[in-house]
Amino acid sequence: MHERSVVPGLPAMVFAALTGTMAMMAYVAVVGPVVRLLGLAEWHAGLSVTAAGVLWMLSARRWGSLSDRIGRKRVLLIALAAYVLIYVAMAIFVDTALARPPALWLSVLVLVGTRALVGLFYAAVPPTAAALVADGAAPGQRASAMAKLGTANALGMVVGPAAAGWIAFHQLSLTLYIAAFLPLLALAAIAWRLPPDAPLRTAATGPRARLGWTDARLRLPILAVFSAMVSVTIAQVTVGFFAIDRLHLSPADGARAAGLALTAVGVGLILAQVLVMKLVGVPPRRWIALGALVSGIGFASVALVGARWELLLAYAVAAFGMGFVFPSFQALAADSVQAHEQGAAAGTVASVQGLGMVIGPMLGTLLYQWRPSAPYLLVGALLLVLSVAAVRHRDGAMA
Repeated sequence: MHERSVVPGLPAMVFAALTGTMAMMAYVAVVGPVVRLLGLAEWHAGLSVTAAGVLWMLSARRWGSLSDRIGRKRVLLIALAAYVLIYVAMAIFVDTALARPPALWLSVLVLVGTRALVGLFYAAVPPTAAALVADGAAPGQRASAMAKLGTANALGMVVGPAAAGWIAFHQLSLTLYIAAFLPLLALAAIAWRLPPDAPLRTAATGPRARLGWTDARLRLPILAVFSAMVSVTIAQVTVGFFAIDRLHLSPADGARAAGLALTAVGVGLILAQVLVMKLVGVPPRRWIALGALVSGIGFASVALVGARWELLLAYAVAAFGMGFVFPSFQALAADSVQAHEQGAAAGTVASVQGLGMVIGPMLGTLLYQWRPSAPYLLVGALLLVLSVAAVRHRDGAMA
């Protein structure tokens, strides 16, 4: 059966994932210039991103459980509406502050606070979307639908910064206004296209789910998401420094090389997830085993890079493997729990994703200061452990 009929509202969820990720990444693209123009320090930008990751980690599990109780669509509408309002407030503040800079403490408070709240409310979208797929798709068939969401996220990661950079060249504050408009489009799509009855099918069945990070059924999905997020965030935060130091580039050329490397990441992710969509019958744990091995080889090979094309190739290979891992840990989590636990399971996995977003950048920069190749070798070893764990994992579906 075609996925459009199996998972009601999936195209709307794919669109929401695309526009939501574009809006999230647009901020990352412009926060540097905004911080400089407002006279803030670089660590203030890092603090805003970290704060968003912390609130994501703390809230994702609760959002998933809430969607089990009150329905998927209601949670998505609440979260996206708040996301829009906060982003608009941030855009208005930045626009006003660039014309008449306020006190430094106020700029820091607003930038960190609004970005943290964006993380808090957008944390509802990935687990609720994953639970929605689990509601509609049968066990063993979920990785393909999850890959559609993953492809949308990957495309948003590529298009968002590129579009934001082009718009910011003409008017910096306009970038944030347009970014705020994107989740508004997502909100309209969810309200219009997501059926009101489909999200509520599992809301009243079974007791209230209380899944945690130590639940034995979720051990492999949790290890997979943690390893994947730590690996990806380490690679993101170190690539600019690595290009400058290892390839002996100027800061401008290093930034350009880093941008090309991250574009290669987006392309690799999209190609891999298209393959996952096509090969529907492959169990999620096999995708994880293969993807972690390929990605681990790609990341570890960065330690040997001596030319720009080698850096792009290594990042593309790493991303291609990661494209197998991302939709598969979500599908494996869904296959491992009961129907009334889908939101809680997706939220638990998403909360570990937030933890990886917090730990990865700090760990990566600390290791890089010790030795530039160290972060990449660590990531390679971590993904090798994940690949072995996936090979040893036994398949089993519960919902």
